Amino acid sequence: MPTSPPPSPPLRTECPPGACICERARLFDDPDADRRVLLLTREQEKRLIERIDAISTYAELQRIGQRLYEQLGVRLHIGPRANEVRTARGFAIELSPVPGLCRKTRQAVPAAIRRCLDRHPEIAYAVLDAHDLLGPR
Repeated sequence: MPTSPPPSPPLRTECPPGACICERARLFDDPDADRRVLLLTREQEKRLIERIDAISTYAELQRIGQRLYEQLGVRLHIGPRANEVRTARGFAIELSPVPGLCRKTRQAVPAAIRRCLDRHPEIAYAVLDAHDLLGPR
């Protein structure tokens, strides 16, 4: 008796034409493309944002960044901007430009991290310290 292939995991639904810059079609044009980013459905994105909102330590923030890379192939970059950092807006927070990553996700994740940094200034200090801005000169 032939076995049926395992069910494929749900993929993120396509954005309306012209509404997004995700370049989703590039993933299907190249047979070797990394399509893991499409596994981040809207429901899972909401859970990710909730998880980011619940972060209370720098180690947790690093763990989220590592998990984003391991599971979706997306790198999270957090660091101070060229000018001085006075608030969470002074941090450059971005996701690596990966085909298939929705514009809304590229905005929602950094916004959630900024809210986290506003609520937990000790995490912001740890990010600065990781970039040697608070160390001796």
